[in-house]
Amino acid sequence: MADRTLRLAHNAPGGFFVDSTCIDCDQCRAVAPASFRDAGGEATVYSQPVSPEETRRALMALLTCPVGAIGSDPPRQMRDALREAQSSFPEPIEDNVYFCGYSSRDSFGASSYLIVRPEGNVLVDSPRFTSRLVEKIERMGGIRTMFLSHIDDIADHAKFHHHFGCERVIHSREVRAGIADGTAEIERKIKGDEAQPLASDLSAIPTPGHTRGHMVLLYKNKFLFTGDHLWWSPERERLSASRRHCWYSWEEQKLSMKRLLGETFEWVLPGHSRRYRASADEMRGLLAGAIALMNDIE
Repeated sequence: MADRTLRLAHNAPGGFFVDSTCIDCDQCRAVAPASFRDAGGEATVYSQPVSPEETRRALMALLTCPVGAIGSDPPRQMRDALREAQSSFPEPIEDNVYFCGYSSRDSFGASSYLIVRPEGNVLVDSPRFTSRLVEKIERMGGIRTMFLSHIDDIADHAKFHHHFGCERVIHSREVRAGIADGTAEIERKIKGDEAQPLASDLSAIPTPGHTRGHMVLLYKNKFLFTGDHLWWSPERERLSASRRHCWYSWEEQKLSMKRLLGETFEWVLPGHSRRYRASADEMRGLLAGAIALMNDIE
């Protein structure tokens, strides 16, 4: 819970605020851009919400914040708005794909997603294990498969597995022997560098680079869940990868990116930064541009 005594000075006057525990994960700016902006290494409330919709979005950002750095002094009548914000997750993105909200401190506030399928729902990376989210996912059909893109974003994977009995999928290179993170007990471990079908509409594609065993998930040749491999940069209006946050091999990440040129997709849904939608042809061109920029960075 945010601490009013740690309220940052550059917050706009009013009920909502960000305190100094902010880790600048960008979730609040993505969820409620009308209220939150970057203040140079931390978020800030630059405009207090006015309309009911702005208030709902600001409360959704409060719920999503992984470290509880967003606070508010809501009047009694905002209790209904809070309940509405809680019921907004998982939030529809397009078709049967949803954003889970409730980011985890253990994944530095990474996004996670839910795919609702007649064959069984898929949770992509782990949000916080919270009762309201879990109950909503139960009503939406539970979880059959949990796809873990890489070791950074496993968060509460064990709790989701124990509650839903879902099969977890991770690359074998992400399993850390002798570390009590639960990866050794994960049910399905992908090996090698070739794409592997998980179902007729799901493909796990190894993309080493950010980490040694990073993978992306392709759903219906439309939705590409990219973990920390690739994302949309709204400031630069382009697809991007991070040399600074490449923990394993920049050269391997370049090669992994080139292999994605052979795939068809219209959505990039990352763990960090922003989602983006474009036609398959436009997306391929944006990906080629991102690769060209990567080649200029050693």
